[in-house]
Amino acid sequence: MIAQKTKYIFVTGGVTSSLGKGIISSSLAKLLQARGLSVTILKLDPYINVDPGTLNPYEHGECYVTVDGAETDLDLGHYERFLNVSTSQANNVTTGQVYQSVINKERKGDYLGKTVQIIPHITDEIKRRIKYLGSKGKYDVLITEIGGTVGDIESLPYIESVRQLKWELDDRVLVVHLTLVPYLSAAGELKTKPTQHSVKMLLEEGVQPDVLVLRSEKDLGRDIRRKVALFCNVHERAVIQSKDVSTIYEVPLKMYKEKLDEIVLDKLNFTNIQKPELEQWKEFVNKVKQPARTVRIGLIGKYVELKDSYKSISEAFVHAGASNNCKVELEFIHSENLEEDGWENKLTGLKGLLVAPGFGHRGIEGKINAVKFARENDIAFFGICLGMQCAVIEFARNVLGLKDANSIEMDSKTPYPVIDIMEEQKDITNMGGTMRLGLYNCTIEKNSKMAKAYGELNVKERHRHRYEYNNEYQSAFAESGMIATGINPDSNLVEAMEITKHKWFVGVQFHPEYQSTVVRPHPLFVNFVQASLK
Repeated sequence: MIAQKTKYIFVTGGVTSSLGKGIISSSLAKLLQARGLSVTILKLDPYINVDPGTLNPYEHGECYVTVDGAETDLDLGHYERFLNVSTSQANNVTTGQVYQSVINKERKGDYLGKTVQIIPHITDEIKRRIKYLGSKGKYDVLITEIGGTVGDIESLPYIESVRQLKWELDDRVLVVHLTLVPYLSAAGELKTKPTQHSVKMLLEEGVQPDVLVLRSEKDLGRDIRRKVALFCNVHERAVIQSKDVSTIYEVPLKMYKEKLDEIVLDKLNFTNIQKPELEQWKEFVNKVKQPARTVRIGLIGKYVELKDSYKSISEAFVHAGASNNCKVELEFIHSENLEEDGWENKLTGLKGLLVAPGFGHRGIEGKINAVKFARENDIAFFGICLGMQCAVIEFARNVLGLKDANSIEMDSKTPYPVIDIMEEQKDITNMGGTMRLGLYNCTIEKNSKMAKAYGELNVKERHRHRYEYNNEYQSAFAESGMIATGINPDSNLVEAMEITKHKWFVGVQFHPEYQSTVVRPHPLFVNFVQASLK
């Protein structure tokens, strides 16, 4: 019998960032979901930005967009890819949002003249947002991942909120603490002291972890686990090893082997829960680890130094590769390097080219060069958002003969604005959260590559842009062989362009990578990889 009241799991991290709290949270959620429980995940981000929409990708990786148009942390992408369940604005909370809400209430006089403080006002707002998802009656378990590292000043209000909730909700709350056990090669030893100090800091803030997940590159013997359990007041059974693996999709299987889900279910007093159904997941992991062949595809972007800037695209290729029983070897190529002499050599040997999303003029000509290379050499091409816009610019210049064609974003005085700013965007001054965001309808042209990929003519896809294809040029493009094959039926905005006499040349204004999951690989990525294999 599944519990009536939502139970709460908090995932914290210690020692260092980037240990994989998002993957552990997603993996635990996957295991609980596979046992028949309804699960969702909340991410608490300690930065004061209201959302990551105005952050440079070098700072924070990609900005992930939910179906309801929220610009959120990239970890929400992991949640959706693992669970195959859509998240929303309510699944990502930042300190900026919390403080903004409290200050707005203070300005309205909601606090009746009281001094507004971190405790109780900020912590109350954090708790309200945590419990909001739990109050919907939709979820058996809410997993909350707390960004940053225990001991960070900016994380203190979140940890304090967890402390309070442990008292308020008692046996409905469980804390999982992820930490590091480094291996010192010079000494040939695994060191537990960083973990001990991490837990000590958590204890100083009034929170006792119930489960410890230890990241390590080496196997942890029983002696290590017993030592950690003794010093950290955690049962030995609840000290879990998370060893480095070749793919993140292996982590749920490793956590199942470590019995993480069993321990959590026991501690939260769940009874009569079914065994997990993981056969489909195992099959997927086997395909990822043992592909029948390999295909090299170039990802042309502006932020390639930080791979997380294109995280959803990278993972969509993993899903599409498994669907085609192959491994996609992504070659990240900086678009500025395609503006130098001999740039063609950097693209030689690639079987497909994806020109990635982005903003601003830097590296644009390199992206346009990549489009030209794919078009002239009949190489499978996929353009996403700015990538589609670059394809339109390239075609206008080199096929239609409109030499100075450009986007208004790059050249406000271009005589041929084949990419123009959306009408409703012209008077906007605030940059945050004001783009065309979220899920929109798209009607697909019959007998197009889009139609073949989707297998249907009406789809919904997520957007994040201010600029659009200029419909005034539609007939000129069509006459020369580049067709608008995806149209928004409500606004008449062009959503997709194809070159008909090309083995596979598709540009889309939306972001299909956001919709790709393990269970449901995105059809455009699947078809693009298929075309690249030919």
